[in-house]
Amino acid sequence: MTEVNSTLGQNPTDMKEKDSTMPDAEPASVPTSITANGSTSENSEPTEDSIGSKESPVKKPPAKPMPTSDPKPPTPLTTEQQKKYDELLATAKTWDSYPSTTAKNAPSTPLTEADQQWLTKECLLRYLRATKWVVASASTRLLSTLTWRHEYGMSTGAINADHISIENESGKQVIFGYDNHGRPILMMNPSRQNTPRGERQIQHMFFMLERCIDLCPPGQETTAWLINFKETSSGESPTFAQGRNVLYVLQNHYPERLGRALLLNVPWFFWPFYKLVTPFIDPLTREKVKFNEDLRTHVPPQQLLMGYGGDVTFEYDHKAYWPAMNGLADEKKRMMTERWVQGGKRIGESEMYLKGGEEKCMRDQEAEMEMSDKMDKVEDPAPAEV
Repeated sequence: MTEVNSTLGQNPTDMKEKDSTMPDAEPASVPTSITANGSTSENSEPTEDSIGSKESPVKKPPAKPMPTSDPKPPTPLTTEQQKKYDELLATAKTWDSYPSTTAKNAPSTPLTEADQQWLTKECLLRYLRATKWVVASASTRLLSTLTWRHEYGMSTGAINADHISIENESGKQVIFGYDNHGRPILMMNPSRQNTPRGERQIQHMFFMLERCIDLCPPGQETTAWLINFKETSSGESPTFAQGRNVLYVLQNHYPERLGRALLLNVPWFFWPFYKLVTPFIDPLTREKVKFNEDLRTHVPPQQLLMGYGGDVTFEYDHKAYWPAMNGLADEKKRMMTERWVQGGKRIGESEMYLKGGEEKCMRDQEAEMEMSDKMDKVEDPAPAEV
């Protein structure tokens, strides 16, 4: 396996570590005009505040993708697919509880408003596609995920920023920037492993994925992963059991959430591990994994760290980064909940609407359709009886 461009050889989060006396950088400026895809429509030129400098490195993530980001529009549903979606939506609307754990005969727990909000139109469609449009299978998988999210602590708040903070003190995972399609980028640096192997490492992975999902702009449902194995030893890599467990959860509880995985500086000991887990990876997922590619073909240089060939001078400072990243994600999540409440707290609400896109809420769309039907009847009255 060949090495990547020489500018990509070093760990990008090490770019400024030698001088810890540098002043904190101000957060990247955020233009006020936002387009439908969630990108900014002005101030597109990079500034020192957004890309940093040797004297004042960036320490906080950008709030939006570049204006040039281009999320792929969803494929329109066929008549048969729409029928299956309507059937699954009707089924989901009947749910008022689900098993609280995966244990046999586990007691039920009520379907909360947070659970209802999670059951978006796009969520139902992701599970339908993942189950080849078999409604019963999609329904079963959705209920299984609701149980997993409750039992694991994702939907109850048990896995939160305070609980996970220690795992990220070394900057081994960093959410920074968006790729060319507006996907939030989760950068992983296994060589920065700072904790012994344990369940919290797995929780850390899913917590960061949830944060990426919160940061997705309107029109984008997937995330991008960038895994840099530079200077990683075999003891810092996940075990086979950990890898298989993560793959199982990703494929069963986060279907179609991975848009691209970019792996750099892959060590020799990775390949036996990859060969072992490959049978557990869905073929569509395998197609999204790329090795040692030029990252500038995937990410705008204005949101790509210098160590990866981009323009951004970044330094990981946990005290600055962790509250900034979580604050940004929390605010986007809060705004989504606010829009969900304003739209009438509907199961099957559109993520495009919830994330502030140009699409209207279900209630308003239905009202417009009803008004349109009434107007059609006025313009085309039924013929009088003879």
